[in-house]
Amino acid sequence: MTSQIEKLNQRLDAQGSRVRLLEQRYAGESPLTFLSPEAKQALGNRLKALSVNFCALAVDALAERLQVSGFLINGTHDESLWEAWRSLGMEDGSAQVHVDALAVGRSAVTVWGDGFGPTVNPEAPAQIVTDRHPVTREVVAAWKRWTADGKAYGVLYGPEAVVSYVSKAGVPEGGTVPPTGWEQTDRLPNPLGVVPVVPFTNRGRVADVHGVSEMTPIADLNDALVKVMTDSLVSSEHTARQRRWATGLEVVEDADGNALNPFSDESTKLWQSEDPETRFGAFPGADLSSYGSLVNTITQQIAALSGLPAQMLGMNADQATSADAIRAAEARLVAKAHARMVTFGRSWAQVASLMHAVTHGGDPRRVRAEVVWSDPSTRSEAATADSVTKLLNAGIIPTAEAQARLGYSPEKIADLARQGAAETALRVSAQTPATPRPEAA
Repeated sequence: MTSQIEKLNQRLDAQGSRVRLLEQRYAGESPLTFLSPEAKQALGNRLKALSVNFCALAVDALAERLQVSGFLINGTHDESLWEAWRSLGMEDGSAQVHVDALAVGRSAVTVWGDGFGPTVNPEAPAQIVTDRHPVTREVVAAWKRWTADGKAYGVLYGPEAVVSYVSKAGVPEGGTVPPTGWEQTDRLPNPLGVVPVVPFTNRGRVADVHGVSEMTPIADLNDALVKVMTDSLVSSEHTARQRRWATGLEVVEDADGNALNPFSDESTKLWQSEDPETRFGAFPGADLSSYGSLVNTITQQIAALSGLPAQMLGMNADQATSADAIRAAEARLVAKAHARMVTFGRSWAQVASLMHAVTHGGDPRRVRAEVVWSDPSTRSEAATADSVTKLLNAGIIPTAEAQARLGYSPEKIADLARQGAAETALRVSAQTPATPRPEAA
């Protein structure tokens, strides 16, 4: 057990540095800065840093289209499971899991029972790591670690038990957690028979076992864009304004031989000299249009690599676009959302199976769970309703499928079915003639 904790601790430390760098990039805190000391001085230290964060936009634009709208257990919508999901705040929690997985490449969710029902908790990527079987890729162990009150705490999740630990040595705020020297404090049997931690991995290739970030393809371009935008601001402050010159003035020096500026404030509206030989003039301001062209070039490359439509990146913002044009521009982004639904759908199905097992008992591996996603595309409701109505009237699709294509959740579809059955029963009862009562003998 000690060797397993040591191995998972080392893996968590190795992945933690990468996770923190990606979290900083998502927050707009780029590890690279292009603002030189000379540029800072030219700006009078008025511009400390500049953040142009298209990396976060690439993550958020994709995460916003990944919305879980229901679960099917053995092919049927499970209302109790969905109510438990909503009561646990997982409509917002699932969005946080998607953002973490897309931003840093991986995230995780723990499922347990508190005696009253299932509990589901999204976990911070920097605090948890999983260990998979090299052949089946099934999670065989998970380790969560955090620090509080000068100590390090850890929980080892296994298929047979969940064991809690505390570090024997003290860990100061921001200090390094030792990989060894852990003392067991609690042990709970695991009735689920599987590790109650479900990883969410944003896979790119088979070899990307730790996931890939959606920000990686455009990170360097985003840094280049920050550099160009910073240069343009420095130029606009230092050279874009017209600089005035004067000749025929006597050069006054200080005690060290340094020339003094005869005009203490260069922004003074009026310069004057008593010497009739003095001449005044102004240099032309710098042309900044080349910066705009370079910004557009870099932004186009970011759009090509990220799949973000032009209007989302601020390009062609002044051009009116139709609904069909918007859908065409978002085609690649929607395709990426469908691909992530397949990837994350397996993990959410495992979460649903664990929640079902906590509530009803049994082996979660024998529960067939499916995830229902909302439509990730920008829809024209009129066009969608027209096409669905035609398919329904032609008998090609049933009513429930028509409602699903209109974007209704399984919960809403079940509620509409109950309302329809109730209305049908009322109509039948109203049309049925009353049975005459037999006369008394």
